[in-house]
Amino acid sequence: MKASLGIRRPHLFRSSPVPKERQLGREAIIALIIHGCFQFGASMSGLFLNLYLWRLTQDLSVNGFYNMIVFLCTPVAFALGGWVTKRKDRMVTYRIGILTIAVFYLVVVIAQEKVAEWYMLFAIFQGMASGFYWTAYLVLQYDVSTENNRIRFLAINMIVFNGAGLVGPALAGFIIRLNDGLQGYIITFILALVMFVLASVISFRIPTVPLHHRTYHLNLMGIVMRKNAVWVKGLASFFVLGIFQGIMLFLPNILLYQTVGREDWVGYFGVCFSALTVATGYVISRKAKKEQVRKYVLFSTSGTLFGAVFLLYDVATWTVLIFMIMFSVCNPLAINTLTSYYYRLIGTLPLKGQLKVESVVMRELFLNTGRILSITLLLSFSKNLDSIWLPVVLAGTASMQYLLFWLIRE
Repeated sequence: MKASLGIRRPHLFRSSPVPKERQLGREAIIALIIHGCFQFGASMSGLFLNLYLWRLTQDLSVNGFYNMIVFLCTPVAFALGGWVTKRKDRMVTYRIGILTIAVFYLVVVIAQEKVAEWYMLFAIFQGMASGFYWTAYLVLQYDVSTENNRIRFLAINMIVFNGAGLVGPALAGFIIRLNDGLQGYIITFILALVMFVLASVISFRIPTVPLHHRTYHLNLMGIVMRKNAVWVKGLASFFVLGIFQGIMLFLPNILLYQTVGREDWVGYFGVCFSALTVATGYVISRKAKKEQVRKYVLFSTSGTLFGAVFLLYDVATWTVLIFMIMFSVCNPLAINTLTSYYYRLIGTLPLKGQLKVESVVMRELFLNTGRILSITLLLSFSKNLDSIWLPVVLAGTASMQYLLFWLIRE
């Protein structure tokens, strides 16, 4: 009867069209494609680089010190990358970062098992290369998005980031399983190298933009911090995020390998976790509102801590899987919320947006300081994977994320 009267029933899965002001522009789409290529290579190589070191050394401290050195060097690279960005353009810094990472994995392929002997030099190399890449990409994210579509752009960026991560770990795990010894790792690193080169080529689709204000104001950021307490709290929120993130960037895959005993299964589980993150990213892109940042942070922290509590009972396959499932669902919400919130704070700083590069550099300094602190705590209390303190440190750093609720404002 209703159909005959011309009344349509709302379809359960029909989504309303995206308003014009929230739609993405051409450069935003190209930036997402480049980042997808980069992440496809990074998800293959980065996921298994820590596992490669673990297989070579069987020493958790080597992985810990490797990542600490990376996080120490990254802010230095951000400062240098920021200078290049101000003097030239963010795309120049971007291409330097992509090509340097490609060279890094080329050297890994050449060095092979020597990586374990020279891991400190490789960590410095990776930290500098990653710093250049992320300096430029974080500035590019700001440039290609607007106040109206930024939350949506960041959510779609998360979908692309983890969509590439769906295929990369599974393919890498399959390749490693097919090859004897450590040869599969080398093939994986070669494929990653190809993807980085492809990302570099596509990056030329975004033109450089001549800058009228080339002065690098990093030396003045202390003055800005004294005059803007809200921005300082925003920086502190990334320090708190780093306290948990530092451990999570390398420990979960080692825990998974320790419990399941096979690299291909680590890759397959990585696909499942990335799928959950993609689903979360899609929901965020459609439903998230910039006015509810504190609620999102509270929800994400509670979910992650709930998963970490299971590890206090036992570090086994099922508890690691529960933790990673909760982390994969909740962590994207926290990162998306904080990043979007911080970009809004950049708009409140003096000189009308001229401090965006310096703000990105300062953000990375606070974030990596938190990461280094978390790894220091882990290595201080837990020398190996069998230590009872390992899940305690993990749950403790997860619970510290509740501090974010008081550090950010609606």
